[in-house]
Amino acid sequence: MVELLLVVGVLVSMFVAYNIGGSTTGPAFGPAVGADAISKSGAAALMGVFFFIGAWTIGRNVVTKLGTELVVDPAVFTLEASITVLFFIGIALLVGNVFGVPASTSMTAVGAIAGLGLAGGVLDLAVMGEILVWWVVSPIIGFWVSLIIGRYFYARLNRAVAMERSTGPLLEVDRSGVVPIPRVHPTTNRRELIGTITVVAIGCLMAFSSGTSNIANAVAPLVGSGELAMNPAIIFGGVAVAIGAFTIARRTLETMGSDITELPLTAAIVVAGVSSTLVVFLSALGIPASFVVIATMSIVGLGWGRATRPVTVSEVVGDQQTPPVTVDALAGDEPGEELPPIGEEPTESAPSGGDLFKPATTARVVLMQNIVPAIATVGAYLTFRFLPVFGF
Repeated sequence: MVELLLVVGVLVSMFVAYNIGGSTTGPAFGPAVGADAISKSGAAALMGVFFFIGAWTIGRNVVTKLGTELVVDPAVFTLEASITVLFFIGIALLVGNVFGVPASTSMTAVGAIAGLGLAGGVLDLAVMGEILVWWVVSPIIGFWVSLIIGRYFYARLNRAVAMERSTGPLLEVDRSGVVPIPRVHPTTNRRELIGTITVVAIGCLMAFSSGTSNIANAVAPLVGSGELAMNPAIIFGGVAVAIGAFTIARRTLETMGSDITELPLTAAIVVAGVSSTLVVFLSALGIPASFVVIATMSIVGLGWGRATRPVTVSEVVGDQQTPPVTVDALAGDEPGEELPPIGEEPTESAPSGGDLFKPATTARVVLMQNIVPAIATVGAYLTFRFLPVFGF
């Protein structure tokens, strides 16, 4: 009976990891796909590889935090309770993926485990409070770092990495030999090649950071129960994430890559760099980071900082009108164009703020990012609290 329950637990855990692959591939590679730097299939392959590397290395810290420290008594993670927790995590994430919204897997998993802890009276409030504080602080840090980059450094960065895509493909495959060899297409220019490699490399860093944080959301309950060792749990989870990246992730790639905002290549690099750095830092501390929220606030901060270049700090403090955040604000200056001082950039051609954030899509994302964790938390609490089979 125990062996059968363990098989069921592994399958449910893989179901959760499958949905994690669907929900986190968008934030990791959505900017690169939206900038036409990589295909969806290429993004899925890189997501699977670098997610596993991150999970195998730093991800163990977060598995330990959720599996043994979030609740005072880890014995509450019976095999049956672990399967139930994973079930609610998977169902909640599936709801987000069906709507094409990359919901926060960390918030969903922590919510489900917190529901178990509350029902059993074993939730460690100190650890929960530490996680909540970082959930509030990390998006604020991402916003302000991106805002400073957008206001003071973005235009220069854009002139260094901005590119115009050539008419032909980036690479071509030489099939003259026994083994097909990819080569740079004759129409590909040097700036295009370097820019594409850069944004894809940072996407890989984001996939790595996602693995460091999100593997715990799929396997921590089983590892905490003592029924499954750390290494096989990570392997099962990594395989399922890769499957999710190749299948259900296509909708979230579209949402994060083009539906919310049209991100230029330079903006994609900034958002990916800021978000992944914060997530890896938090994972090293054992904190399950809210990857989606950090990336979203980084986009907002970058656009706001770029849009406020035409205004000096004294004018902002004096409550003078601030220009709207726009796509043009994120696009930066043309290569070779002289950068005017802060407060002297023209604003006549600035489109409306709605050009950056599409209201309907943004509202759907914000709504689902709150609903999905709530489903897991409330569902887990009610189940463990009122079903006598768990003995709480």
